[in-house]
Amino acid sequence: MTLVIFVIVIVITFLSAMITEFSFINSVRTIPEALKWMLSNLMISSDTWSRFPTILRRLSETVFMSIAATTIAAVFSLFLGIAGSETTKVNHVLSRFARFIASFSRNIPVVAWSLILLISFGQNSLTGFLALFVGTLGFLTRAFIETIDEANHSAIEALQATGSTYWQIVTKAVIPQSLPQMLSWILFMVDTNIRSATLVGILTGTGIGNTFDMYYKTMNYNAVALVTLTIVIVVILIEMISNRIRRIIL
Repeated sequence: MTLVIFVIVIVITFLSAMITEFSFINSVRTIPEALKWMLSNLMISSDTWSRFPTILRRLSETVFMSIAATTIAAVFSLFLGIAGSETTKVNHVLSRFARFIASFSRNIPVVAWSLILLISFGQNSLTGFLALFVGTLGFLTRAFIETIDEANHSAIEALQATGSTYWQIVTKAVIPQSLPQMLSWILFMVDTNIRSATLVGILTGTGIGNTFDMYYKTMNYNAVALVTLTIVIVVILIEMISNRIRRIIL
């Protein structure tokens, strides 16, 4: 069976290459020329460093926008997760509504949300924020629902036996168990949104994405290299901090 699946994958790969007229050999041949162009054009010059304060300021805008979109979406996702989980659902209507919001928001890419919202709100920071917010809302709602569903039911049943109210059960049994994993998902989305915000900024004309797009269109490749390097360093630093926090809380 494994051999049959492997053959099917190979056949589909070759058919896809034929349909798209993709040539692996030609692609490999272009690598030396591509590397040569990168080495000759994407070098950071001394003049480029004068733009670094501006690049750093625009990148900080992107980072803070990503954090704001993630944390605000996390608050809404918490309530939707509680409503959608089989463990804490109030009724079937709210549960299905929460799951629908999660599915609808999550299955439309952030880039698509950016284009949709761009028509209504124009090129501004609000558009970028909303695109990240909606995408994060769907992902975190789904993640929170699954996290709450995995909570240990013994503590919940013990509180139910003592006559505790619904919100006492949620705040004393469900949330304490689920909180470490929820925080881990939030940190994961902060990392993801900072990466996505660069592309969103190109579309919405905001943050570091707009700066990257401006330098690229004016063929200022030295500045493009500096922007790229700055983004990579900041993303790695934030990922290291997030991983460190996750190891502490889990």
